[in-house]
Amino acid sequence: MDIVIIVLKIIFGGFFSYAGIMHIIKPNIFKHFIPDIFPKKMVNYSIGLIELVLGLGVFFPQTQKIAALGIIFLLIFLLPIHIWDVTKKRPAIGSKIIAIVRIPFQFVLIYGAYLIYINT
Repeated sequence: MDIVIIVLKIIFGGFFSYAGIMHIIKPNIFKHFIPDIFPKKMVNYSIGLIELVLGLGVFFPQTQKIAALGIIFLLIFLLPIHIWDVTKKRPAIGSKIIAIVRIPFQFVLIYGAYLIYINT
């Protein structure tokens, strides 16, 4: 199990750090995920910064547990956005099928972060 957790930490650290950086350097990719009632740039950069910090936090033993917990909360917080995206005529990224697949994938990511949390 130890090797699985190490691999999960590398995957989650890399994935969330990369996603955070992409929010910052390519914000237009994510703008369609954000409902029009919110200030798109502020939300996009904020989520990007949070993802980057949490992703980097997974790499350091002192912050792994809190970073994993933060990832769990972030994924739960963002789940309604993915559900909303499915209801749109044209999803933010990809096809309707990809938008639908992203919802159960959120739960897989939550479980992975939970495994990191309980094994750190």
